Amino acid sequence: MNVTTEQLFDNARTHNGFLPEPVAEEKLRALYDLMKWAPTSANCSPARIIFVTSPEAKERLLAGMAPGNVDKTRSAPVTAIIGMDLDFPETLPKLFPHADAKSWFVGKPDFIASSAFRNSSLQGGYFILAARAVGLDCGPMSGFDAAKVDAEFWAGTAVKTNFIVNLGHGDTSKLFSRSPRLTFEEACKIA
Repeated sequence: MNVTTEQLFDNARTHNGFLPEPVAEEKLRALYDLMKWAPTSANCSPARIIFVTSPEAKERLLAGMAPGNVDKTRSAPVTAIIGMDLDFPETLPKLFPHADAKSWFVGKPDFIASSAFRNSSLQGGYFILAARAVGLDCGPMSGFDAAKVDAEFWAGTAVKTNFIVNLGHGDTSKLFSRSPRLTFEEACKIA
């Protein structure tokens, strides 16, 4: 796979509409198989993903989306719900076997929550880059009712929704003009 910085960053855009082209399950598996290798603290890997593809599941998801995100979510062939598993310490004996990392979290719900949020957010960034690497366009969003999405998709689990990403082949006619970014001097310091 030859992936360029143009594909990942320079020419990549946040898509607001998608072409009616399906996304094969094999592509979603390839996306995850890239993303899973990127680092998290103590390899905790708390991200959990639901790929919403069926019309029935999409309707359930649309009920929890902010009004401005309904049409773009409806147009996407796949919508990924990026969740954070608050029970991730249970997987640490498998994922970080050279230390008793699970014990670091015992009785520390705030530490668990902050670690799950931080690391699932990091994994969400990797998810977007992996999606771009396998040739998919993305539209990440935070405009949704988390309680509704959690009740519909994560009920009975310790997983909570972090954010949502529409996936597919972007409709370039629905792109906004590219917004500016901060310069190095505005955003960075060298100490």
